[in-house]
Amino acid sequence: MGVAPAPSGPAAEFDQAPTAGPDRAYWLRVARETAEDLATDAVARDQAGKPPFDEVSRLRESGLLTLLVPTETGGGGADWAEAYAVVREIAAADGAIGQLLGCHYFTSWSARFLAGAALAARLERRSAAEQWCWGGGLARQEPALTLVKDTRGYVLNGRQSYAAGVLVADRLAVRAVRADTGEPLALVVDPALAGVVVDGDADPFGQRLAAGGSAEFDAVPVTADDVLGSLSADEDVLSPLTALMSPVGRLLSVQLRLGMAEGVLAEAREYSRTGPSHRHPDWPVGSPQDPQVLTAYGELTVLTRSASALSDEARRAVQGGLAHGEDLTYEEYAEISVLVAMAEAAASRAVQESTARALDIIGARSASARLGFDRFWRNARTHTLYEPVGHRLRDVGDYFLNGAHPPFVLPV
Repeated sequence: MGVAPAPSGPAAEFDQAPTAGPDRAYWLRVARETAEDLATDAVARDQAGKPPFDEVSRLRESGLLTLLVPTETGGGGADWAEAYAVVREIAAADGAIGQLLGCHYFTSWSARFLAGAALAARLERRSAAEQWCWGGGLARQEPALTLVKDTRGYVLNGRQSYAAGVLVADRLAVRAVRADTGEPLALVVDPALAGVVVDGDADPFGQRLAAGGSAEFDAVPVTADDVLGSLSADEDVLSPLTALMSPVGRLLSVQLRLGMAEGVLAEAREYSRTGPSHRHPDWPVGSPQDPQVLTAYGELTVLTRSASALSDEARRAVQGGLAHGEDLTYEEYAEISVLVAMAEAAASRAVQESTARALDIIGARSASARLGFDRFWRNARTHTLYEPVGHRLRDVGDYFLNGAHPPFVLPV
């Protein structure tokens, strides 16, 4: 399998050595402080279900929105390892805000994979200066948005049925198909333009604060600078480095699931340590010795730690792929993509088991809306419905058995 030429995007400007920003310990401390702040009113905010403008302000004030932007263009100068750790920390406190932040990182960084270096740098510089929050999504959907040529250039039409962040975004990254050629393209759209209508019509039972909804586009003008690049899966167009945006984005979903699993276990553990046993009400408060409870915590800890280990392996592979740059091969990309698929499957099982069984561990008291344990299950189940892993397991099996490369699929 030959290596297609790399797009004009990740070129000279991004090959220069970046100016060092704050270290990993600094960003982890900021993430923990922000997560602790979000945790104080997580239950009340989830129940209110309002668009998360206040939460975005908290992320903006902490500096987390510009985490991945190079320091020389006004950002935090962090790398993807730090971004993954931040998303996981935030998701442990509030899964919806973890998803919102992960979507922002992926969509705001998409120009790095797809656009020319000059355009990507301009977008990053302006995004940092104006503290944009990004939303949208580049996954395939039917019917697709269409890009139609008119006398002024191109116009965007259609309806994106669901995307995270659209209710609070300053910029949207969307996928559209050229009506004349059928080529799928990634576009950046200002939601304040005439002809753009966003609607919070999704009304999910979980991830209520991920600002998800639909976006409708009616003859929205599109300039050359609004086109980030091609999303074609044709290997004559898609280089291994560009294809790497798929596992990079999907690994954000892994961190989100692991964060929610760790978050619910931490809250359940605190309750078990301080509250009465629902199976043995005569036991002293604060002495959790029920063998069934101890076994359940043991099983869930093993499940979550195992998924975390797979995630760490996948993260190292992703970092290695990014470091290879244009020297990355299709075979290396396939190996990275399969490792991320394995982590997705393991994290999906861990979060679904942990958020469901935590309710059983706590017992009937977990049904109390005041405690808010249900939000973990609702958030996890909503996310795993939008990002199912059955096809990921098939990809892993096909690669293991037949050596087949997994398809280029972008996260919802």
